[in-house]
Amino acid sequence: MKIKLDENLPTRLVSALVALGHEVDTVPAEGLAGRDDADVWAAAQADGRFVITQDLDFADVRRFVPGSHQGVLILRLRTPGAAALFERVTQLFVTEATDQWAGKTAMGMVK
Repeated sequence: MKIKLDENLPTRLVSALVALGHEVDTVPAEGLAGRDDADVWAAAQADGRFVITQDLDFADVRRFVPGSHQGVLILRLRTPGAAALFERVTQLFVTEATDQWAGKTAMGMVK
């Protein structure tokens, strides 16, 4: 899967996801840090990338209609520190059928 990590995620996820066979790019590496969500989204979709973010704006299915994009995973953790985010994303990509998430909006939540 081609993935774009938003700037609000730990960069060490890049190597973990690459080790799982994914092609990963980041918002900062592409020079999009601090840019509007629309710019990040357009860049991800132009390159056919699945977006991973903590930004709830991407949950607006009126703006990001499921099936019209490469997919998005929105993480909402009770304690969203870098270690917890790293653990949750790697856990999801090891245990879930993430290859079936294309075109969907997925929520990675922890109680």
